[in-house]
Order: sequence, then C-alpha cells, then structure tokens
Amino acid sequence: MTFIENSSDLKALCDRLASQPFVTVDLEFLRERTYYAKLCLIQVGSPAECAVIDPLAPELDLKPFFVLMQNPSVTKVFHSGRQDIEIIYNLSGQIPAPLFDTQIAAMVAGFGESISYENLVKHLLGITLDKSFRLSDWSKRPLNARQLEYALSDVTHLVEIYRRLKDLLEKTGRTHWIDEEMQILNLPSTYVTAPHDAWKKIRHHSHNPRFLTLLRELAAWREERCQRRDVPRQRYLRDDVLLAICSVCPQTKEELSEVRSLNKETAAGKLGTEIVDVMRRAAAIPPEEYVTLSELQLPPAGNPALFELLKLLLKIICQKNKIVARLVASDEELNRLSAFQDENCRFLSGWRYEIFGARALELRSGKLIMGYNPQQRCVEFFPSDKN
Repeated sequence: MTFIENSSDLKALCDRLASQPFVTVDLEFLRERTYYAKLCLIQVGSPAECAVIDPLAPELDLKPFFVLMQNPSVTKVFHSGRQDIEIIYNLSGQIPAPLFDTQIAAMVAGFGESISYENLVKHLLGITLDKSFRLSDWSKRPLNARQLEYALSDVTHLVEIYRRLKDLLEKTGRTHWIDEEMQILNLPSTYVTAPHDAWKKIRHHSHNPRFLTLLRELAAWREERCQRRDVPRQRYLRDDVLLAICSVCPQTKEELSEVRSLNKETAAGKLGTEIVDVMRRAAAIPPEEYVTLSELQLPPAGNPALFELLKLLLKIICQKNKIVARLVASDEELNRLSAFQDENCRFLSGWRYEIFGARALELRSGKLIMGYNPQQRCVEFFPSDKN
C-alpha cells in the first residue's frame, strides 16, 4: 500500500497518474462540527496503482492533486461524488473534470436508485466489503493498517466497476443518457448555498409572503454567520427555532425570549441582539419586495387522474427499460404535463422523449390505451380509436 505524507511523493504519484486514462477518487471527511467538511483522507486509484494521501500531514501540499483533478485527459471517477466534489471545489476553487459518477451510471444501467458502493461491488464483482470502519474518526492519527485498507477498498474496486459500467452503457447506447446529470455535477451552483436562497432548503407549510420573507432574511443571516465562522447551521439555530421566531417576528429581546423553543440565555445574549436586529429590518421590508409566488415554485394545478396515469406509464416504461424513473421525469414535470404546461419538461426532448415523452403525449391526447395482457402477464399499450 502506498501512503503519501509529503509533497514530493504526492507530485511523483500525480505525475504517474496523469498518464492513466482515468483515476478513481474517494475522500474521507468529517462535517459534524463544522460548516465546511474537514478533509481527512484522500484515496486514489487507477489501472496501474492505488494510493492513500494524508491531507493532514504537515509537510504535504495538495497542489499536485488539484492539478491532476483538472487534467483534461484523465477522467475522474467517483461513486456518489457530490460531497467529495464539493470538498475539492471549496479547497481548490475548481471542479474536477472530466467527471464520471458510477452511482448515476448504475441507475441508467438498471441497478436501481441510489445504489450504494457496497451493493454495487457485490452485484458486479461478487465481493462483500467489510464496512466495520465506516464510522471511523478519520481525523485521528495514526491510522492503523486495517483502516487504511478499508479506505483504499473504496477506490480499488471502483476501477473495475467503472470499466464494466462504461462498457455496458456503450453497448446499450446509453452513454449520453447520463450527460445531463453529469452537467449538474459540473456546476458551481451545485455546491454553493447562496445565503439569500438558504430559506428554500427549510421545510415549512406556509405560502404567506410576509412570513416567508422573514424566513428568507433570518435564514440568510444564519447562513452568512455559519459560513464565516465555519460552524454547522443547527449549532446556532435549528430550523424549527428559525420558523418559530419568524412566526412571532420579535421586535425586542423581551419578545424574543417568549419564543418557547429558543434558549433563554441565547435570547438574552449577543445572538439574541442580532436576531432582533434581523427581524426589525425584515419587518420594514415593503410588501412589493416580499417573496413572490414564482420564488415559491408552487406546482400548477394539474389533473389528478391524468397525473396518476402518467406516473403509471412512467413506472411501466422504466421497468421495461431498466432505468430509474426519476432520471426520466420528476413528479413536478408529470404534474406540469397534466396541467398542459409543457415548458421545463425534460422528457419532451432527447432520449427521454424517445422512451417516454412521446407515449406521455399520446396518453394525454387520448391516443394511447394501457391494458393488461393475461397471456403475457404484462401491461401493453394500444392505439385508441379516437381520431
């Protein structure tokens, strides 16, 4: 096993990996006590060699690794790589390219939705992984040999998995089916939460523009504070407390102290002062600057029966093609189609249209009938007699 702890060895490793057609990458990290994930270990693999890199080693500069991540002739292979890519982006300011995510590829290849690395290794390679070190504290040093062996297994098997999935997609003509999902991974907006948009990630049941405007402002304040201090959001204020404060909109610290879910010491301290200041400013926002219906992204009023038929059609077609349904169409898109609002429906173009979109339009127009064939024990589609 190659264990890299200094910059010269890392550069030599990355120079060798630069000659490979692809590298497999996995990161071990902690994020329970920080806003940004703390990188603790890097595992890289290739057809020629695999290695573990210690980013916490005092004599190691990660620049050669980041250069490798930008090498256009080397494909970077991750499994469910969104969090790993986010860490690399936050540390280097650049997204690894070109990218290939084996979890996304597996969904297109018929292995179900969000299949784990462990299950994919078992399905494709017949190997059962030992996951006993999954919850290790990777920030502690030294790491023992079994921990390093466990970590390395996350990229060694990925070499063969990538080869098999890539071959399977090429043979079935589905390589381009994952292009859109890969493009999402290449967008910086995928990994950055703009403070002004943080409220959209908080679950609530209100459509009241004033309440949501207060939530927008308070969530933005929390996001900025947590980003600046590198502290988890829930450490300052939990989401339920945020909602409770906005429902009251306290204008004094005394009013803030009446929010039952908020700690009294917090309300009386510096944090309480900041919260009241935010609420005062938010309360002064004029109605014309409130959260709008378009920002709420409310679904159109679709036809419930047609929506259910479209969901059934999607399920049948995706089962037949052995592909995860959400890669073809979302419930929101199906609802839009049932409301005759066809814009922003991905399945009305490209490969999605070929396998589902065309049938969906026929069903909506009454030109397609679904029926059960008892002899074949399957659902079949028939053209209707409707002109």
